[in-house]
Amino acid sequence: MTSVFSQSNVRTEIREFLRLAIPLASAQVTQLAIGFVDTVIMGHLGRETLAAGALAAMTFFALVVTASGVVMGVSALAAEAYGAGQKTRVEQVTRQGFWLSLFLAIPMMFLIGHIDLFMRQLGQAATTVTLANVYLDIMLWGFFPALGFAMLRGVVSALSHARPVMVIVIAGTLFNIVGNYVLGFGKFGFPRMELAGLALASVLTFWGMFLALVVYILKHKQLRTYHLFQNLYRMKPRILWELVRIGVPIGVFSALEIGLFTVVTYLMGILGTDVLAAHQIVFQTINLIFMVPLGMSYATTARVGQWRGQKNLEGVRRAGYVSISIGAGFMALMTIVLLLFPQQVIRLYIDIRNPENATILALGIPMLTAAAVAQIFDGMQKTAYGALQGLQDTRIPMLLSFLTYWCIGLTSGCLLGFHLGLGGTGLWLGLSIGVAITSGVFTWRFRNLTSKGSVAKTGNGL
Repeated sequence: MTSVFSQSNVRTEIREFLRLAIPLASAQVTQLAIGFVDTVIMGHLGRETLAAGALAAMTFFALVVTASGVVMGVSALAAEAYGAGQKTRVEQVTRQGFWLSLFLAIPMMFLIGHIDLFMRQLGQAATTVTLANVYLDIMLWGFFPALGFAMLRGVVSALSHARPVMVIVIAGTLFNIVGNYVLGFGKFGFPRMELAGLALASVLTFWGMFLALVVYILKHKQLRTYHLFQNLYRMKPRILWELVRIGVPIGVFSALEIGLFTVVTYLMGILGTDVLAAHQIVFQTINLIFMVPLGMSYATTARVGQWRGQKNLEGVRRAGYVSISIGAGFMALMTIVLLLFPQQVIRLYIDIRNPENATILALGIPMLTAAAVAQIFDGMQKTAYGALQGLQDTRIPMLLSFLTYWCIGLTSGCLLGFHLGLGGTGLWLGLSIGVAITSGVFTWRFRNLTSKGSVAKTGNGL
């Protein structure tokens, strides 16, 4: 740890940031591939299976992402403790992270097991609800390991050990792909389980990834000295409350993000099937690219939190601005690619030479253009938010995101899309406006907090 903090220069910070960011971003992109493969296999199992599976998978994903946001408080506190050389504090925070994961998983599992009641109230077809329920009744057993893995990922990142996360996620993704094929279609002597098989493969993957990370921590020469899994039965209400105080706003922030795109998707559907199809192409593309700055944000939280533990304001500022710059720079490259090759991107999803897809292509190109321009700001806002998490400042950013995304972004999108007749492109322009303002506000917030002369004053107490 000493070597990490002894050199105060930008080059060292870039190297240390990338050492964390590359494996974490790679893991995020790889995890998204699981959903892509699931969707492909669901499509081969039939239209009804695809509709029900997509609805169920999106529901489970939204709940996992929201709950994972809540346990992200573990990463911020563990990074600060690591930076301050407080080994016992790291152990205590991690143990309470297990309790928090359990307290979140139990009600979420109950909700998933009875969510078919809400689906019926929302007017979903009986066949769709029945098939989705088959999938979710199995998937709920993967909720705790999925949450536990997210929590431990935050811990090992805070301790500057991100590479095993990438290796485990890649192995888990490969296992999931094979499991989906074997159990979904009934290969190599296994019964054809269809959606139930896909769910079972995913549950086994979640447990495998979680246990693999536990084993890595127990076996690693440096990490096993932390004794993270000893005395797990001991609850520390004060530390647990700290995790809740920091993590709940992060979970709400994640829910606001997912909810916004869900609402926009429904609005696209009002504009027509072709508009919705074009939107899905753009959304899947942007979502894949977004995994990179999302992984970067985890690294940013760790680096800023470590310097905060050192009470080194210069280190905090440098870590934040380095990550924001790299995030914006990477997304600028992605913007150039999307603007130069829009047809090639859309061709990955549909046959653009087929006349039946001409309308989707015509609608998709301007949507992709509007979304592409916002990518630079998306890289800035996500890494800036990661920096704020490292400062344990989460409540104010949560409120700011509601104002910028929902009040400004969604409202302007509706005005442009429906009242000014820009359709799906208008909705994407509104989202882009919201993202641009969010990036400016979050960067300003980080600058304001780190210009007060003391990193100890940063956090939700402001």
